[in-house]
Amino acid sequence: MSTIAVLGAGKIGESLLSGLINAGYSPEDLLFTERYQQRAEELSKRYGVRGTDLPDAVRRADVLVVSVKPQDIEALLDETADLVTPDKLVVTLCAGLPTSMFEGRFAAGTPVVRVMPNTPMLVGEAMSAVSGGSHATESHLELVERMLGSVGRVVRVPENQQDAVTALSGSGPAYFFYLVEAMIDAGILLGLPRAVAAELVVQSAVGSAAMLREGEGHPVIMREGVTSPAGTTISGVRELEKHGVRAALIDAVEAAHSRSVELGAKHRRDPGEND
Repeated sequence: MSTIAVLGAGKIGESLLSGLINAGYSPEDLLFTERYQQRAEELSKRYGVRGTDLPDAVRRADVLVVSVKPQDIEALLDETADLVTPDKLVVTLCAGLPTSMFEGRFAAGTPVVRVMPNTPMLVGEAMSAVSGGSHATESHLELVERMLGSVGRVVRVPENQQDAVTALSGSGPAYFFYLVEAMIDAGILLGLPRAVAAELVVQSAVGSAAMLREGEGHPVIMREGVTSPAGTTISGVRELEKHGVRAALIDAVEAAHSRSVELGAKHRRDPGEND
């Protein structure tokens, strides 16, 4: 089994460590890096996984999972660029950053796989999309799919679709949370206690998601199943349409896509380009 190092054990990095252990990976085959000593000690105690520094993690691991914020990537690359060799697999979870950027900084021929996960990884329900760089093989992609499968569902997409994935599922949980927040506030406005309103809305969201996952039908058909003639639901739906909620959601996803493209543009380069 490969040794996996999670470079950056924030919420997503910790969630991946937890998922891998739950999926049967031995803590002895896992490493992580964390800049704050107290948190590193807490994670080691919680999962039995060794925390270490970046150079040691890169030297010891076969798979390097880069899980830092895009604004922190340059510091990580500066510290590790001369240590990463083509026999290692680099898996990047950094939103907006193309595989070509990593290929241009690491040794020629280094395989890179780009992943866009989302925060439901924290509860084992992530939606992750994977794309291979120019040196990633089928076996590399399958290994990453097994890893990410331990914390949710995985799809494979061409890398030129990753900005769309980022906008739709990467940012998607925030849109759902926003809608849930608004619905809870509406319940409070109508006189329900906050706890009751939250229970009603959250369970409705969970149940609706389960119906969608089980393939009960197209969302339009499922919505129509709730919408009786001259009933309460159609009155509510009419207000949503009147206020342009559908168009606003489409615009929100489009804006997130543009921002993802913008974040990656300054790092984008041809795989063979040198600094």
